[in-house]
Amino acid sequence: MAISDENNPTMIKPTNVQGGAGMGTRKFGGVETRNNRRALGVINQNLVGGAHPFPCVVNKRGLSEANGRCDKNLPIPAHRPITRKFAAQIASSHQHRSEENKKAKIASEEFSIWEDIPLTDVEENEAAKDQPVPMSLELTETVPNDNKNQMEVEMEDIFEENIIDIDGDDAKNPLAVVEYVQDLFASYRKMEGCSCVSPDYMAQQFDINERMRSILIDWLIEVHHKFELREETLFLTVNLIDRFLEKQGVVRKKLQLVGLVAMLLACKYEEVSVPLVEDLVFISDKAYSRKEILEMERMMLNTLQFNMSVPTAYVFMRRYLKAAQSDRKLELLSFFLVELCLVEYAMLKFPPSFIAAAAIYTAQTTLYGVQQWSKTCEWHTSYSEDQLMECSRSIVSYHQKAATGKLTGVHRKYSTSKFGYAAKCEPAHFLVQTQQQ
Repeated sequence: MAISDENNPTMIKPTNVQGGAGMGTRKFGGVETRNNRRALGVINQNLVGGAHPFPCVVNKRGLSEANGRCDKNLPIPAHRPITRKFAAQIASSHQHRSEENKKAKIASEEFSIWEDIPLTDVEENEAAKDQPVPMSLELTETVPNDNKNQMEVEMEDIFEENIIDIDGDDAKNPLAVVEYVQDLFASYRKMEGCSCVSPDYMAQQFDINERMRSILIDWLIEVHHKFELREETLFLTVNLIDRFLEKQGVVRKKLQLVGLVAMLLACKYEEVSVPLVEDLVFISDKAYSRKEILEMERMMLNTLQFNMSVPTAYVFMRRYLKAAQSDRKLELLSFFLVELCLVEYAMLKFPPSFIAAAAIYTAQTTLYGVQQWSKTCEWHTSYSEDQLMECSRSIVSYHQKAATGKLTGVHRKYSTSKFGYAAKCEPAHFLVQTQQQ
């Protein structure tokens, strides 16, 4: 690039000039050179267009294009040359203006909306701003007690147990009758009061007692298992026996006949394939004839006024096990415990729904420990854990002596692989120990 002589202080001035102003050559020390003097406009164009060897030279057009305010604050005539002083003035003005823009940008970032900033960026910025403080000089923030209590209440609300919709998965199952299952069990709860018997009805019997009743039911459990009948058949059989004995006096030698006929009626109500009368004669070791069985059947139906549709503990067991979200192990242990209750005359003081809930609660406590009665179970059964505790302790005592004594039919039944060896589970001794303390 051609550099002007006037802008270069190291240039040697001529000592002798030949010719006039219009001559094109000069002479320096006897050496003849061409005249390099040109107009200021041409010099300025050369300085602006090329690469600047001097840092003080500034391209005024490029500057005004980069920052539009440059033309407003410093109007530069097109014919004015850029001197060193003027170039320095433009450079300092541009630097001052860039600092102001930078400060304005930082201020706008500080007042930005926090929702638009990612949390990780905020933490990184805060970490960059804060200076590291020694651990010995750090001050811990103290939270007021009111705020602590409020935080604890909020955490309790977060972890509060919700009631599970146990019928949600059966919405498309027509057998589950999800649309009116709640009304159905509400009706069962009202009906169970009519189907229950007096807990001291045996006082009216002159020839039989509670022990004989227990022996009869323990034997019927074995017969039920041998015929491979449905579970609801057993519960209905026991209900028919108690309701009949409450209203009709029976001699001792006819008590086994009452049990056989009650099972026959329950099979006709619940089973698809009903055992033959001859089978019942055989199972009783021919103690009763066919005629005696049919006469007792007629007598029992008339005494009960043909009322066979009653809610038993089995109906509530199925519903409550669903609320407990039970597995196979819990289900088998629950039925083992509730069948132990069928044998015991003392359990007649509890309604069937209460016995079912207590059996499931005891099974949960036996397998998993205390505090297993969930809000869902409490809502569907309408029984709290405290209400079930007394009955549960009685069930544990029956479990402890199930393998001893003469009445071991339930224990033998649930000691097989078909019932998952549920009878071999260790009883929940701590419930009885808590009662003794």
